[in-house]
Amino acid sequence: MQPTTQRIETLDVLRGLAVLGILVMNIQSFAMPMAAYLNPAAFGSLEGINGLVWSIGHLLTDQKMMALFSMLFGAGILLFCERAEASGRSVAKYYYRRNLWLVVFGLLHGYLLWSGDILFLYGICACLLYPLRRKSVRTLIILGVLALSISSALYLLTGVALNAMPPEEVTTTILPGWQPAPQQMSEEIAAFQGNWVTQMQARVPATQEMQGLVLMMWGFWRASGMMLLGMALYKTGIITGRAERVVYLRLLWLGLAAGLPLVAFGIFWNFSNDWQVSSMFTGSQFNYWGSVLVSLGWMALIVLTLKGKRLTALTDRLAATGRMAFSNYIMQTLICGFIFYGHGLGLIGQVERWGQILIVFGVWVLQLWLSPVWLRHFRFGPLEWLWRSLTYGQLQPFRRS
Repeated sequence: MQPTTQRIETLDVLRGLAVLGILVMNIQSFAMPMAAYLNPAAFGSLEGINGLVWSIGHLLTDQKMMALFSMLFGAGILLFCERAEASGRSVAKYYYRRNLWLVVFGLLHGYLLWSGDILFLYGICACLLYPLRRKSVRTLIILGVLALSISSALYLLTGVALNAMPPEEVTTTILPGWQPAPQQMSEEIAAFQGNWVTQMQARVPATQEMQGLVLMMWGFWRASGMMLLGMALYKTGIITGRAERVVYLRLLWLGLAAGLPLVAFGIFWNFSNDWQVSSMFTGSQFNYWGSVLVSLGWMALIVLTLKGKRLTALTDRLAATGRMAFSNYIMQTLICGFIFYGHGLGLIGQVERWGQILIVFGVWVLQLWLSPVWLRHFRFGPLEWLWRSLTYGQLQPFRRS
């Protein structure tokens, strides 16, 4: 039996916003040594326009787009299960097959192309969250906040333990990941400026860390918590645009009046503390929690725009981009890999933040143009089609008749 092709426009537009917005931060992991993503003072200038570009990106997109993506993924869990049940298919069979294939895609993406992959993380979280799909809205919200709190507690406790560690131990175990020595960063840049095999010297250990320690300390709790909130928002109809307008006005106000000031204070706090190691643990918590509120504000802004039938030319393109979010996400890796790694132009370490954001704008224009053109001829993006075919164990219709 073929899966239903009915779409929910609000989810597609939100997904399009998230996949474009996430590149604002992800590009830093291509253009500079990995440490610069978490610690902007580790590499490159933060003066003038570079500091402005980083601050705006951090304020509006850092963790906010991942939070939005995760909520959408949580909503997608329930949507997939509903459609599978309505079609009379075995929900668990296709659900686990779908997400185990996502884990495989994540492994390939992370080890072969880019260590910042999130597909592996999402596949793992989805497999573990399946038994919670029938929980009440209240229970899902409580579990979501609890999951988010676990990572926050782990970071804060680690920060407390850091104060009791001998300085030499901090220097040897923590600083290499937070503030690498110039030689260490030069070696990382040189590895990525080499051919694909040479790049593996840096990519493999980074991916192992992302899919190991980072997943256990941060990724699993963060993504799972936001997915659970997304499931709750789906059950209430908020994330699909079915709630009253006043609900979205309140969420927008929450993001503007509470989320953005909290994130902004975190920027001030970290700069005031000269981006010391404490910024990795205590200093990161302002954005960790503020980004949850800002992501809800982004969701509310998009829904209000759709309800008001404003910017329809843009939202239509965002919807097409969101329908191809998987393909567009991997396309961003291929484009940035070509620009910054040695199998292409090899510009890693040579493009300042203001130049990076210009590349981001260029990718946005490309994907907003290409996605609707592609979907006029094909039912799905190429990777969406492959994923669906693997999920259902048979080739799905691809070209439009």
